[in-house]
Formats: sequence, structure tokens, C-alpha cells
Amino acid sequence: MTQGSQLACACGKVHLEVERTPIISTECHCTSCREAGARLDKLPVSHPILEANGGTQFVLYRKDRIRFAQGGELLREFRLTPTSKTRRVVASCCNTPIFLEFEGGHWLSLYAGLWPEGTLPPLDLRTMTGDRPEGAALAGDVPSGALQTARFYAKLLGAWIAMGFKSPKISVNGEINA
Repeated sequence: MTQGSQLACACGKVHLEVERTPIISTECHCTSCREAGARLDKLPVSHPILEANGGTQFVLYRKDRIRFAQGGELLREFRLTPTSKTRRVVASCCNTPIFLEFEGGHWLSLYAGLWPEGTLPPLDLRTMTGDRPEGAALAGDVPSGALQTARFYAKLLGAWIAMGFKSPKISVNGEINA
């Protein structure tokens, strides 16, 4: 996506703008992403999160390069447990998954389903493939790591340095149960 690109939930009530290029485009196979994807996929008018291979594709952006232009009041958080360090945020108007956020993180992992067809940044790597279900085949098109890769962490660290080690807060209005 280029500077000023706009993304939206399925019904168009939540709009966000992303600036410049993403940190990285990943597909996560961790148990938490698979469990959250399965639970969120059961919401009414849900949009599939999980890929055919069981992974969840995200495009990671620095928080200071994302702006909610419309519908921010419709965002609701979902946590796997009350003490989870990650939250998934959904547009309550149509149950579109918007982002995953790690507590204290300086980036947001935007769900791939936000991009209009043909505009999703290409996949850079797969992470946490050691957690994938037995028999789930992965294409050999990008690097895959059993855990997060050194490249993944290097990209995140570089973005955090560029942000002056800041981590902007993203507010949401309530919770959603899945």
C-alpha cells in the first residue's frame, strides 16, 4: 500500500488509513491465532480469518502510520482469556477482524481481509509453523520458521527505533465475546 491508502471493514462503517510501506507481511501459525480465528469465525456475518493451511495472514504497520478515519467508536476487543497479552479488535458493525495488538507493542498486525482483492502486500514469511496442525502443508514460496524468525524481530526492532521507542495507545470501546 502506498501513502494514504484506505482500508475498510466489510460494511464500510470503519475506515482506516495506512501510510507508507508495512513493516512486514506474515502468516502466523501459532495456537493462539488459530484458536482466535476459529472462535471469531463463528460470529454472525463473520469473514474468514484462517487460511486453508490454518495460518492467519497479517500485515504489520507501525502504530504511528495508522489512522482510524471513521468508525473508531465501533471497535471492540476480543481476548482469548481475561489475562491474555494480546487482543484482537473487531468492527462491531459487521464483525470484520481489524487488527491484533500485543500489549505494549509499537505495531498493529492488520488482518489481511481488510485489503481489497489484488492489493494485499505479498507475503514475506511464515512464523510459528511449529505450532501448525499435523498434516497442514505449507508452500515453499517464502521463508518459514518454527518460531518467529530473526528477520521478523529485526524488522520490528528497526521500526521501534525509527519511532523513538514509543508505543502509541489505541483505544477501543468495549469487548466482543466469541
